[in-house]
Amino acid sequence: MGRLKQIRMVAGIVRKTNPKALPIVLGTGIGIIAVVAVVAVLTGLYFIIPLGVLLGLGAAMILFGRFAQSAQYAAIAGQPGAAAAILQSMRGNWTVTPAIAATRNMDVVHRVVGKPGVILVGEGSPSRLPGLLAAEKKRIARITYDELPIYTIQVGDEEGQIPIRRLQRHLMKLPRNLKGPAIADLNYRLKALPQSLQMPKGPMPRTGRMPKAPRPKFR
Repeated sequence: MGRLKQIRMVAGIVRKTNPKALPIVLGTGIGIIAVVAVVAVLTGLYFIIPLGVLLGLGAAMILFGRFAQSAQYAAIAGQPGAAAAILQSMRGNWTVTPAIAATRNMDVVHRVVGKPGVILVGEGSPSRLPGLLAAEKKRIARITYDELPIYTIQVGDEEGQIPIRRLQRHLMKLPRNLKGPAIADLNYRLKALPQSLQMPKGPMPRTGRMPKAPRPKFR
C-alpha cells in the first residue's frame, strides 16, 4: 500500500509537470501488449502473450521513471542547493561536500571527490562564480600538488553552464584518473584542509593590522 501511494504521488507530480506524460506511458504499455497479442493470434504462438504483457509493463515503467526524473529536475531547478541535492543522489563511490564556499549573494560551491579526482560545482551568478571557483581551486591545489586535474563546473541555463538535468551525466563522462586507495587518500587530505572563509571587502590597512576600535569620549 505504501508503494502504491508513493507511485500515485509521483504520478500526480508528473501530470502537473507534463500533462502528456501519463497518456504516453499508458499508450506505450498497451500498444506493446496489443502488438504481441496480435502476433500471437496470427501465428498461433499464444504462449508469447505473457511475454508481451511483461514487455509492455517494463517499457511503461521505464518511461514513467524517466518522466518522474524530469519532473524532479523541473521542480528543483533554480532553487538554492538544487545541485547539491542532485550530487548527493548519485550512485557510486562519490563523496559530496556541500557548500564549501559561499557568498552573501547565494553563490555556492560544492566539492565532489570520485574517480575523476576533485570536481568543484558552482551554482549562482555566472559573473561571480568564476572567481569563487578559482579561489577554491587554488586552495585545493595546495594539497594535490598538481597530481590530478581539478574540474570546475557551473550549473545553470546560461551559456557555458551545465543544466541541472544533465549534471550527473556530465560527471559520469569525466575521465577516470583515480582508483579506490587514491580516492580515500585524497578525501583524507581534503578533510584536513581548513574551512575557507570569505574575506571582507575593501582595502586592508597598510600596516597589516586590524584597525582599532575608537576610544569612548568622556565629557
